[in-house]
Amino acid sequence: MALRDTILPEFDHEMATTRKTLERVPEGKPDWKPHDRSMTISLLAGHLAELPMFGAVTFQGNSFDFQASGAPPQPTVMTSRKQLLDLFDKNVATARAAISKASDEDLQKTWTLLNGGKTMFSMPRISVLRSMILNHVIHHRGQLSVYLRMNNVPVPSIYGPSADEGSV
Repeated sequence: MALRDTILPEFDHEMATTRKTLERVPEGKPDWKPHDRSMTISLLAGHLAELPMFGAVTFQGNSFDFQASGAPPQPTVMTSRKQLLDLFDKNVATARAAISKASDEDLQKTWTLLNGGKTMFSMPRISVLRSMILNHVIHHRGQLSVYLRMNNVPVPSIYGPSADEGSV
């Protein structure tokens, strides 16, 4: 079995679950955050929508430097649920297409993330997909679930029933 065929079902499942969570982000509280050091709900949702893009970036060369253009990239901030979901869907489709074309050799090649020429990490692409894409999405989706709960928004079932949805 090709390595891509071992990660695509997991990718599809996590992206579908993440989309269900993003569909519930309230539009009326863009600046809400649970703590002064926390991201706003619109910034957290925007970050979740942009993260899958890096699944495709991982296959566009052997490295990526956040500062390559000289200016740090501006984070996505949710302006509407439609904008958020359109961006997420586009990024998921692009990442999925890149992963589905990847050979075992592609997935085993080392890829490096840089910030201003300084190495943040280097690891095989398949590890990048698991840790910096999937696990990163799961981490922030968990945060967003707490934000939803604190705003009295029903939390979707993720790995099993939630207090708001009795079945999967």
